[in-house]
This record gives sequence, structure tokens and C-alpha cells, in this order.
Amino acid sequence: MPKIDIRRPHQLSMAEARAVVDKVATRMQEKFGMSGQWQGDTLSFSRPGVSGSIAVEKEAIQVKAELGMMLAPLKGMVEDEIRRKLDEHFS
Repeated sequence: MPKIDIRRPHQLSMAEARAVVDKVATRMQEKFGMSGQWQGDTLSFSRPGVSGSIAVEKEAIQVKAELGMMLAPLKGMVEDEIRRKLDEHFS
């Protein structure tokens, strides 16, 4: 299965970065039906065809995802969208 692993530095406090991830997670749930659950400072998410995590670290956000066979051909588009959102929220 194709994997995505993107790390983006940020200059927010942990609380601010976590609030941004919460906001993005709510949007992912509304738009794509993804469910998510916090475990410490990492949000694990899943829906049919994709699972992964968003780790909030002191100076970076780490996004990891594993795409199912149906989404495999869209890996490039999915990565581009993740990078765009990270730029939008953490640049």
C-alpha cells in the first residue's frame, strides 16, 4: 500500500498547533467521513481506504498516511493536498 510521510516545521505553541489539527480533523470528518481519536499529542484517523496519524510536536507536524488500493492512483494528488493544507495552516 502506498505510504505518505510529510513533516512540516511550525512556530506555534503546542496548544495552538493542536487546535489547528483539531480544526482540520473536524473538516476531514465533515468532508470525507474520517473518524479520529487523540492519543497523547497524536491524532489517529481512518476511513475506508486510508488510515494514518497527525503528530503534533513542539516544532513540527508529522503527517503519515497509508492509502488503500482504490486511492493508490491518487497518491500524488493526496500528497499535494496535504502539503497545501500544511502550508495554509503552518507556514
